[in-house]
Amino acid sequence: MAMSKTGKVVLIVGGIVFALILVGIIAIALLAESLGKPSVPNNSVLVLSVTGGLPDYAPEDQMARLLGVEQKQSFTSLLTQLRKAKVDSRVGGVLLDIDFPGIGWGKADELREAIKDFRTSGKPVYAYMEIGTNREYYIATAAEKIFLPPGGDLYVNGFAAQAMFYRGSLDKLGIEPQFVKIGKYKNAPDQYTEKEMSEGQKETINAILDDYYGRMVTTIAETRKKSPEDVKALIDNAPYNAPQAKTQGLIDDAIYREQVYDDLKNRLGYKAEDKLRTIRAGEYREIPSDSLGLNNGEKVAVIYASGAITGGSSNNSPFGGEMVGSDTIVKAVNDAANDSSIKAIVLRVDSPGGSALASDLMWYALENAKAKKPVVVSMGDVAASGGYYISCNADKIVAEPSTVTGSIGVFMGKPVLKGFYDWVGVNTQYTTRGKNAGIFREDTKWEGDELAKMVEQNNNIYFTNFVPKVAKGRKMSEEKVNTIGQGRVWTGAQAKENGLIDEFGGLEKAIEIAKQLANLPADKDVHRIAYPEARPFFESIFGSSETSVETKEQQTQRAIIEAMPQDVRRTLRYASILDQMKHGEAMMMLPYELEIK
Repeated sequence: MAMSKTGKVVLIVGGIVFALILVGIIAIALLAESLGKPSVPNNSVLVLSVTGGLPDYAPEDQMARLLGVEQKQSFTSLLTQLRKAKVDSRVGGVLLDIDFPGIGWGKADELREAIKDFRTSGKPVYAYMEIGTNREYYIATAAEKIFLPPGGDLYVNGFAAQAMFYRGSLDKLGIEPQFVKIGKYKNAPDQYTEKEMSEGQKETINAILDDYYGRMVTTIAETRKKSPEDVKALIDNAPYNAPQAKTQGLIDDAIYREQVYDDLKNRLGYKAEDKLRTIRAGEYREIPSDSLGLNNGEKVAVIYASGAITGGSSNNSPFGGEMVGSDTIVKAVNDAANDSSIKAIVLRVDSPGGSALASDLMWYALENAKAKKPVVVSMGDVAASGGYYISCNADKIVAEPSTVTGSIGVFMGKPVLKGFYDWVGVNTQYTTRGKNAGIFREDTKWEGDELAKMVEQNNNIYFTNFVPKVAKGRKMSEEKVNTIGQGRVWTGAQAKENGLIDEFGGLEKAIEIAKQLANLPADKDVHRIAYPEARPFFESIFGSSETSVETKEQQTQRAIIEAMPQDVRRTLRYASILDQMKHGEAMMMLPYELEIK
């Protein structure tokens, strides 16, 4: 039915009014920004809260910030604040408020490097913890002084790695997992097929624990002026309350936060009656990097591939958390490669792997990009299996000594539900055409020709794709790649010995190398262009043709899942991976959920 003339007028007037209101909101926000930009007092202390999830990167939307929408703090943002504070003459020092940050050991190394780099300015860095475990204390050792409150505790009592196995539960449910895998150490399916660690898994985990433990001992010994033997004895006798930690020389004092402020006042030359001038990271983020002479010059693209690898668009799923979508990353790589103003590409990988197909699509985009400009990989906490696949063809690979990487291997599988169906009284019948048409049916195992076909598929991915591409990218023989492959997980330190990475360092080191390869001046900063680009604020509210906002049902589902215990969510996450494999998708995943405390 045609709209009446009056209706059209109302619609037009309504649209104009809405546009005027929108323009007014933006104008007010811009005015508020110009009037309300934080000032940084002279000789102030930047208080950095090292806590929370700290995703590797969280795009900041300018419009959302103008409208007062809180922006999530990311690990990259945290490091940026330290870079800014180092050159900001108004900042006299930094106080790290460390409270169980959600980062792994690779990023702990990277944060320590950033703290040590800040200290080259001559400015002090103090660390304050109420309770410190291994990781928190490891980060704190990079500071000039470490403090706990008198009632605090320090749990530097060594490392433990946990592995969970679900075979017993699956047996009770009548579910038989079947997997085809390549590699002695490709143990991802073991949590479903076994009831305890295999010899390969024990060997790998013990090697990683030895590496981490040795680095922890060496770091404490160097920073707290002790012998390695003394440190080992201290670890064996931990935990300690704050006064005990002070007596043992593990911290500098057991005092309250206000007393730490007094110590900083004295260190920075304040008068006794003066109040310590502080600025929080949330406010300091409003100070543009370019106003301090940073993040300007020639452009370098930094592409973030954070999360498990999947096909399609990147997303944040309730089960899997951050997911790296091949469509998203391929577009970002192609855009950066085709932009003549961008002189180099740094791929930041923080991924345990995932879909073999999606990994290969990203590898191909990077191979094409490398023909146009330098490509350097920066590995975060983990860049394993599919995460290593997308890294292996870079001009240079940079990782931290504690980064988890390697895991060159592949597996495919399916759950066989015949016993479960019998238990619940379900009968399934298939009518097929074609010898192998029922290869993914859920009630029978692969046997005979079907099993042979799946083994052939697996071998093709590993021997025809993964191994040759690593060999080409790392300039080594396929025989050597297969020897150090086999699904074996390595720390960054071990990977460097095996030729899987080139240098130690974090994102800044990777950018430095990218500058060298692109023949950019070493003494000048570059303008970092982050990909994938943030969705515009209003698109995130109203949706678009390509993206949509979560429905109320999806929001409820996410809330329920996030309320579940972590171990339950982990189980469901791997169940979702099994669901992907029922269509024949091969997986390049870290061989186990590696959590070292």
